[in-house]
Amino acid sequence: MAHADNSDLDPLWQNLDWAVGQILIMGWDGTEVTPQIRSLIEDHHLGSIILTAKNLKSAQQTAKLVQELQTIAKKAGHLQPLLIALDQENGGVNSLFDEDYVCQFPSAMGIAATGRADLAYEITKATATEISACGVNLMLGPVLDVLSNARYQPLGVRATGDDPQEVSQYGLAAVRGIRDAGMASCGKHFPSYGNLDFLGSNLDVPIITQTLEELSLSALVPFRNAISSGKLDAMFIGGCGISNPSMNVSHACLSDQVVDDLLRNDLGFNGVAISECLEMEALSHELGVQNGVVMAIEAGCDLVLLCRAYDVQLEAIKGLKLGYESGIISKERIFTSLRRVLRLKSTCTSWSKALNPPGISLLSQLHHNHQALSRRAYDDSITIIRDKEKLLPLSASMHPGEELLLLTPLVKPLPASSLTKKLLESKGDQSMAYTAHGVWVHHDRERGAIMSGEGVFREFGKSLARARNEKLLHTSYTANGVRPVHENLIHRASCIIIVTADANRNLYQAGFTKHVDMMCSMLRSRGQKKQLIVVAVSSPYDFAMDKSIGTYICTFDFTENALHALTRALVGEIAPKGTLPGTLRKSKKVLKSRQHWLVEEYQPDRDASGLEDLLRAIYRACAPDLRFLQTTRAATFNLHSQNISEAHFVVRNSSTAALYGFAATFFVHGVGILGAIFVDPTKRDVSIGRSLHRRAMKSLVQRRGIKKVQIGSAFPGVFPGIPVEQVSTVRDWFANSGWDTQFPRRITNMVINDLATWTAPEGLLQSIQRANISFDLIHGLDNAETVLNHVRSNANPEILELYRSALADTKSCGIVRAKDTAGNLLGTIVICRQHSDLSDYVPPLFSHTEDIGGILAPIIPALPFSSLILQGLALMGVRQNKSHKASKSVLGLVVDDGTEPLTAMGFETLQAFDEITNSLENVSQKEDVACLHV
Repeated sequence: MAHADNSDLDPLWQNLDWAVGQILIMGWDGTEVTPQIRSLIEDHHLGSIILTAKNLKSAQQTAKLVQELQTIAKKAGHLQPLLIALDQENGGVNSLFDEDYVCQFPSAMGIAATGRADLAYEITKATATEISACGVNLMLGPVLDVLSNARYQPLGVRATGDDPQEVSQYGLAAVRGIRDAGMASCGKHFPSYGNLDFLGSNLDVPIITQTLEELSLSALVPFRNAISSGKLDAMFIGGCGISNPSMNVSHACLSDQVVDDLLRNDLGFNGVAISECLEMEALSHELGVQNGVVMAIEAGCDLVLLCRAYDVQLEAIKGLKLGYESGIISKERIFTSLRRVLRLKSTCTSWSKALNPPGISLLSQLHHNHQALSRRAYDDSITIIRDKEKLLPLSASMHPGEELLLLTPLVKPLPASSLTKKLLESKGDQSMAYTAHGVWVHHDRERGAIMSGEGVFREFGKSLARARNEKLLHTSYTANGVRPVHENLIHRASCIIIVTADANRNLYQAGFTKHVDMMCSMLRSRGQKKQLIVVAVSSPYDFAMDKSIGTYICTFDFTENALHALTRALVGEIAPKGTLPGTLRKSKKVLKSRQHWLVEEYQPDRDASGLEDLLRAIYRACAPDLRFLQTTRAATFNLHSQNISEAHFVVRNSSTAALYGFAATFFVHGVGILGAIFVDPTKRDVSIGRSLHRRAMKSLVQRRGIKKVQIGSAFPGVFPGIPVEQVSTVRDWFANSGWDTQFPRRITNMVINDLATWTAPEGLLQSIQRANISFDLIHGLDNAETVLNHVRSNANPEILELYRSALADTKSCGIVRAKDTAGNLLGTIVICRQHSDLSDYVPPLFSHTEDIGGILAPIIPALPFSSLILQGLALMGVRQNKSHKASKSVLGLVVDDGTEPLTAMGFETLQAFDEITNSLENVSQKEDVACLHV
């Protein structure tokens, strides 16, 4: 209980410097004590430390490091030991890795898949005991978030699932395990990271859009229950925003509505509130760290987190002192947090414990039992969601001598893994280690993370081959899709295993898997044996709802332990009995309208004027979201290309000649494309769109040689996909019309608005020169066969026709080629002058008032310097545009994450679209069903 005269506090705390140091928690980069962290403890009286993978090499080194930190604090006059905090969630989020002494256990969702809350207690207690032996006293866990939107949230398997009661059950078991190991626990991430809306910019933070009532019924349930148990010591307050009718908060951890009102007053939490890291870009750019740290304390936070940058940490200390001196923060407010922190320390540490961590002497005694617990947990977590064709175990479906193909994505190795350890040791730089702390907090950390190619899954392939005593084919796949090497291996193999890792957020994996599934179906129809097994090694939601994937297994992480358990399951050594946690979102039953509209073929002579009026009406209703429609004309949809077949459709008023709706379809090299579909804004919700869609799809699926269908056309480029501004509503509309819309490909148009003042980024040319990349410009079709072959192999067929059209326009367009020293083609891009013929078909290039230079369709396969090649091609394009006196450059049709290196060059996003591709079989079946219900 607090005393009015503060007589309950040691006189030392009357010194503001000492008190301020106790309400901050800081970290640093490096595996040894640096002068900076020593100074923070000795001179600024820092009372709490956060350790990350960047600090830790082994259990022994960790224990020694923590002991040294505590010794420094003791000698500096600290009355109580330092709080030493660590993320050790298991699964893919562990800061400390030591395969000799520290055990790896399944992720939170993996544990929930076993169906045993008692296992959650055992595992969390084992983990807490291990890191406690190394001197850590505050576990940053458990994760108490409810995955309300499970498929698309980056939190993924770190959370238990989407059922609030189940999350509570496993969360409470984890809290008990941590406490029984003698450590303090910290629930996270309040109020919820389970249903965030991501806005896209580096400086944006994700936001919660649910109302407080909605949060109370779902997201807040596990937090409320953990607080009510009386055993939760601390709460980690997220950095997300909140936007709902009753609350408009830019950063939760800086809001008294969130911390003091919701957490303390409404939920009754009396423990330590820890802020999200205030070094996050959004906060530092918007508010500055000094303002941020003052706001965090004012909001009710007791420990303010600053992860790594010493200059920022000093700025924060200065900010707190200025806040006190200016009267914004009172001494009583500081003492309130100080008391909470001191009380927490008294429950989880003492000097005798802090200065003498047992280290490996205890860990060596625990290791055997913990290893057995780990193996049992991983075996029990493996989940077979479907095995329609009884392909498992492999011995039951494959004969001796038949070849097995393993296709794996390129993923970052987990921070706590032997692969990462080897990579860091080979580079001699532990600071390259990356952590899971804050998905959006430190963007440079993500950009600098090491990539390992096939390394993550190479050992899995070897162990599977050994277990079967058969050869195994193994290669990786990328966002470039199915390449000839994949096709050749698929033709050889009798069984194909595709591994996905968060395919809902890495959409190329979903597209690749669906493509291979389509190939296998086609080859099976020809009498070949082509079994397909899909393994989700992270989020189980990749294909949980897609029943066209007949055999689907989930592991919930891709640690070595999980992949060994997967091997045992595949060869029949264990019988998997895991189940998917929580509740799967049920497919919504689509209510089809019974109203029919007469759909006619588009006739330019009759309908062009009505289409121009319709385009203007839609532009007025949707501007600025669809601003490109301002320069779209009826003629834009008429390509008159000998390689592209066109069929367009209208719903019209035969009495007035007005168009109520329009759909454009194209067919090129086996791909049917729905290039546009729009309806008069005053005539929506009366089934005009449905009628047009049915007629357009019927026309496409009847094309001879059609292999797949696509929403979005790059040429003409009015709608390269569903505009992202309308993606949720429009995507739902297409889903209800029979499309599988889960796995789009992002297509982005970008712009440099002022070419006159633009300059190339410093060092870009030198980087290109060091990489020995050269560029040239070609015009005309005579010397273009290598370019066309390159595009044919690496891009959609309509892009090939775009290139052909550009090459044919020798006066206004050309192709820039990137080549290596041997003359091999590395990449290509289209450039065009102002008012070129291509601008008639790509609306962002068309203008009556501006001179817009065009740079279109960069095509670059997966190469070591692909980002640099893209930047080089863009640079050549901008130079050409400037030489032709263009006032701005539009760079169109950038695929997926190609936008990042272009943003670094000064390009801004003009418009983004989601292109959807489906197999013909999938859409045809669903379209038949849709028609039957009409």
